[in-house]
Amino acid sequence: MGVRIVKLPDVGEGVAEAEIVEWHVKVGDLVQEDQTLAAVMTDKATIEIPSPYAGTVLALGAEVGSVVAVGGELVRVEVAGAADETPAKPRPQATRVAGPEPAPAKPSASQNDRPDSDDEEVAAEPPPPAQRKEASSAPGLRRRGPPRAEGEKPLASPAVRKRARDAGVDLRQVHGTGPAGRIGHDDLEAFLRAGTGAGRGGRSASNAVETIKVIGLRRRIARKMAESKRRVAHFSYVEEIDVTALEELRAALNAEKAEPRPRLTVLPFLMRALVRAVEEFPQMNALYDDEGETITRYGGVHIGIATQTDSGLLVPVVRHAEALGLWECAAEVQRLAEATRDGSATREELSGSTITITSLGALGGIVTTPVVNRPEVAIVGVNRQAVRPVWQNGQFVPRTMMNLSSSFDHRVVDGYDAARFIQRIRQFLEAPATIFIED
Repeated sequence: MGVRIVKLPDVGEGVAEAEIVEWHVKVGDLVQEDQTLAAVMTDKATIEIPSPYAGTVLALGAEVGSVVAVGGELVRVEVAGAADETPAKPRPQATRVAGPEPAPAKPSASQNDRPDSDDEEVAAEPPPPAQRKEASSAPGLRRRGPPRAEGEKPLASPAVRKRARDAGVDLRQVHGTGPAGRIGHDDLEAFLRAGTGAGRGGRSASNAVETIKVIGLRRRIARKMAESKRRVAHFSYVEEIDVTALEELRAALNAEKAEPRPRLTVLPFLMRALVRAVEEFPQMNALYDDEGETITRYGGVHIGIATQTDSGLLVPVVRHAEALGLWECAAEVQRLAEATRDGSATREELSGSTITITSLGALGGIVTTPVVNRPEVAIVGVNRQAVRPVWQNGQFVPRTMMNLSSSFDHRVVDGYDAARFIQRIRQFLEAPATIFIED
């Protein structure tokens, strides 16, 4: 038997380190040659690291969320019939190219289906004393793995689900010990016993505390947002828009659309209005280099569309929106949203925006204060629509109203110009036919 050390290979030009976002093996596992050991994230991509050897995993060099330098130790593998030596670097396999905010690789179905995989130790060293104390602080509480991804439905029978609802328990917080992580009555009992007793209505209170390490895409989002708030001189401007005519036009076009045209939302109209407004306010379609103190304005309008995914917020880019028609904008937004959510979007599709639109759809609220997508200088936010009484021609009439909540970099954009820019977009949206009339 010999011990071989698998090191982090050179995963790309100019890349000096990578973050471990997922382990595919644990101590004691038997691995085959070319079996994936870990997924690591760089600024450019999420990459799977394969094993160059067949053998038994003796130790993992770091925990999930740790940053490892190129050449640093990843895994120690015991190989039959081999002497101890430092091996050649493993062959990296790029699995998904990402943009400035790449999404971590998701575990395979076979890994998710292992009922005890969440409870296994993933490091050669025991956890620090503070962690051991926290893990044992709730007597009778079963050991829990990380929470399920948002939107992932826990496996449980209807009877277990009804019992959980009656007890006020979120099954996503319960660790299932059955096949494929299925939650049984015993699992629910153990979770309830960990509480401090029944509260009002017979529901059990819980004293469980969960600490979640910020890693991967969420860490990158956190850092980027913090950097943007620290460097950009944000100010926001909110304008109310009457979109009654726009909604009537949109409904008519959707009713008559021919396949395979996508269904029109407000976004394609806003994109076309934004393109027209940028013609008059080119300072909005720009990037600001705060280190070099230079502003770069662009003739092409490359619109970032903030898109929520299971892994976090990403911004795919509709390139050269100025050259696209209404239906083409809609088709491209739909295509990019699907590619972003299923992880197939390329780095080029996730970078290079010059101005961004953000929308929470029906959850858009009345007012938001979006964060500028640095180094851009403007972001336009869409709020939800509501039918409200509006005073017109001496009487109140029902109108469909919507707010645009936009933010700007005050180092580059003056408040007066920001207001005029949004007012111009308002004029286009309130008279939507003018969007398509060229001067």
